[in-house]
Amino acid sequence: MKIFLSGNLVDEADAKVSVFDHGLLYGDGVFEGIRAYHGKVFLLKEHVSRLYESAKAIALTIPMTEEEMCEAVRDTCRANALSEGYIRLVVTRGVGTLGLNPYLCDKPEIIIIAAKIQLYPPELYETGLKVVTVGTVRNHPEAINPRIKSLNYLNNVLAKIEAINSGVLECIMLNSQGQVAEASGDNIFVVKNGVMLTPPVWCGALDGITRRAVMQIATDAGITVKESVLQRYDLFTADEMFLTGTAAEVIAVTEVDRRQIGDGFPGGITVDLQARFKEFVKENGVLIQDP
Repeated sequence: MKIFLSGNLVDEADAKVSVFDHGLLYGDGVFEGIRAYHGKVFLLKEHVSRLYESAKAIALTIPMTEEEMCEAVRDTCRANALSEGYIRLVVTRGVGTLGLNPYLCDKPEIIIIAAKIQLYPPELYETGLKVVTVGTVRNHPEAINPRIKSLNYLNNVLAKIEAINSGVLECIMLNSQGQVAEASGDNIFVVKNGVMLTPPVWCGALDGITRRAVMQIATDAGITVKESVLQRYDLFTADEMFLTGTAAEVIAVTEVDRRQIGDGFPGGITVDLQARFKEFVKENGVLIQDP
């Protein structure tokens, strides 16, 4: 496997960063997870734009233009003959001292990995997920704003530990006000009386690229979509529920905290959106190979 490491494609065994990199020492950096489908990188420009916005929010200057970053992603995919898979794009603060001062880090480290991806088991897209609410509270937006896709993912990791220890693969995270924020790695949607609802980002949700895409797909299909503050009650009494994310795509939730959602099977709107999303990805990617 070839890894893009600060301007060069190197062998996986040679892809190393310093133990003094603040990405390792403090989780100081940003990242994106991107999908490749059918020889195209899905919504590449949108992902790269969000990466640069996350970097700006933490006062991290990326030493490449957005156009150069997009081309580096394509180069890495080509070097690994990747036409279907997952791309992890990472920018760390770089090498610095053992102190917190980020301005003592000389140069950010840019890492691009293009590889295969492990999805949820295929049968779960037919039957839906069971999830639980966890006690780990989502980061407060004025502590670490969830719209910043930072390398400090411990909040999400702790939630994932609770989910796995409860015997499920995903969970619901609440914010400090007890409102629904997001799953440990995905955005949350419910359907009630034909209306599609999702928590606003200020409730602690990542402004997901797949979330945006699904909201647009649903709107184009004539479905009313609203950002709305949700309580657990709204999940328990929903007609349908589903999660969206780069890896998850669109996957139904059929049980929350042992409460059955709807009739216990993926709902009609969810199934329709799954099909529409597959068509959407075919039309919204940047070719990996030059035409």
